[in-house]
Amino acid sequence: MWKNTLNSFLSAIQNIRSRFFHTVLSVLGIVIGVASLVGILSLIDGMEQFANEQISRTTSLKGIFIVAQPDRMVNDVRVPKDTIPRLTYTQLGQLHASLTLPSEPYMVTSRGMEVAMQGDTHRIGTVVSAALPALEPNGTILVGNRFTQEDITRKRPVAVVNTKFVWKAAGKGKAATLIGKKLRVQDQELTIVGVLVADTTRPAQIYYPISLFPEAELRTQRVDYGLEATRVEDVTALKEQTEAWLQKNVRNGKEDFRIMTNEFRVQQAAQGFLLFRIVMGLIVGISVVVGGIGVMNVLLISVSERTSEIGVRKAVGAKKRDILLQFLSESVTISTFGSLLGLLLGVLGTMAVIPIIKAVTKVPFQAAYTWNTFLTISIIAVVVGVVFGTYPALRAARLDPVEAIRRE
Repeated sequence: MWKNTLNSFLSAIQNIRSRFFHTVLSVLGIVIGVASLVGILSLIDGMEQFANEQISRTTSLKGIFIVAQPDRMVNDVRVPKDTIPRLTYTQLGQLHASLTLPSEPYMVTSRGMEVAMQGDTHRIGTVVSAALPALEPNGTILVGNRFTQEDITRKRPVAVVNTKFVWKAAGKGKAATLIGKKLRVQDQELTIVGVLVADTTRPAQIYYPISLFPEAELRTQRVDYGLEATRVEDVTALKEQTEAWLQKNVRNGKEDFRIMTNEFRVQQAAQGFLLFRIVMGLIVGISVVVGGIGVMNVLLISVSERTSEIGVRKAVGAKKRDILLQFLSESVTISTFGSLLGLLLGVLGTMAVIPIIKAVTKVPFQAAYTWNTFLTISIIAVVVGVVFGTYPALRAARLDPVEAIRRE
């Protein structure tokens, strides 16, 4: 069986070599279709990769956000609650202690005000946030350190500023010069112990221990609560544990708080790109179908030209199955040949297009060649060969040997 199949493919390759230019012209549709498909899939994969990188940079995929619900539903109408639901610092600590997976809690309340460095009359418009050591999801320290849990417990007057504040207070690239300097927030004098990396779109910001924030004012301010998972894969489990703890330990916990993550952003992006792949694949598939018709044309001509050969083979004992296998092998070989040419053309085409896209958009975008793309091309080669080669192969297999020899 395997020997017959191998001989059929070797015979198919020999027949292709004897009609090389005719074959190339006939599979031009497959070449163009596959090249277009490779280009589209690699560009879409690159776009998805770029989108995921941007999502990871601008949002925390490890963050679990506890959002207080200020409204309640009455007859399908949102009605403001008498009091906004709140978690105390103690409750957040109890929640964190109950979790079975590693994470770090954060609690932040912010307000805008003017701030000045000690000994400087220049005032800087700043978002001042009282927070826990986690500060915020996705926060990265550039210089110095975060304030610690001990700083919060002992109510030490320390602060962490972001790079935008550094630019306003000392200039770009001078983050280290602010470590140890003092600034005044209302009636409190704070020592800067760290600088947090900030996106260029973020305002100047200061973080200091939430224990320094007056308890009476904390009840009237909006407070953001959450957890920062150590690993992205733990986010779903931590979300479920948080929901269960709130339901059990906080009155109306399920109604008063909603637990959110940023996983849905990645899922939405993946769904959008999948839809784009399917739509563009269907459009490009028209070229592949045209290429399949070209393969059928090559084989029908081959059957006509080799009618006598088919008759002689059948007369000396070749079975219908042998003839069918020979022409199907030739069809698959031709479609594979066209698909390989298309793959090469598609890769070279995207390599030529990417520099143009980067020059026009000023975006660090790259095409991504995945195994899914190569697997798709392999399946197309086999499917096109089998589907469009079946009719010519059956026609050759059904030839009567006497009539076939007589036609010559």
